[in-house]
Amino acid sequence: MSKPFSQACENNKGPILEVLKRYFTHSTKILEIGSGTGQHGVHFAAHLPHLSWQMSDALNNHKGINQWIAAYPQANIHAPISFVVGQDPWPGIDVQSVFSANTAHIMQKHECKLMMGLIAKNLPSGGIFCQYGPFTQDGQFNAQSNADFDLQLKSNGYGGIRDISELRYWGQGLRLVELIDMPANNLCLVWQKH
Repeated sequence: MSKPFSQACENNKGPILEVLKRYFTHSTKILEIGSGTGQHGVHFAAHLPHLSWQMSDALNNHKGINQWIAAYPQANIHAPISFVVGQDPWPGIDVQSVFSANTAHIMQKHECKLMMGLIAKNLPSGGIFCQYGPFTQDGQFNAQSNADFDLQLKSNGYGGIRDISELRYWGQGLRLVELIDMPANNLCLVWQKH
């Protein structure tokens, strides 16, 4: 059976890795929230061998993630754990930093609010949260394609693109240390626990 594949992951893994190389230098254990296909995790773990990379996602995505892990076995990558924001408790593992790509706009508003709060609560002091995806700033889209995408998301029952001001408010205790322009009108938000 062929592995699940995301062309978006293939396109953005290089630029995201450059950000993680800068910000995950002093981390040892990473939790990835919403690992999806597993492509990001195996790529980042291969290029950041000092990290222990813990994938997580809904149970129905574990088979595909495990196929990617089996295809690219590495000592520093761990089989996915079941973690869905709003359904499962925060994983009982010690992590220094968190990574999540393209999850905030899929989640409902209350789920995204909960995710930001959980990360703010559970990251250690100085811990980093790298968050990738489309976002608005002061209610403004950075491209018409993102405005169209937002309408499409909402018509399909998803929460829609979140504004950075919302994320700041929900993630009390997290400070936005850098906002980086990324491919396809996406952003990488780098948060640090106070």
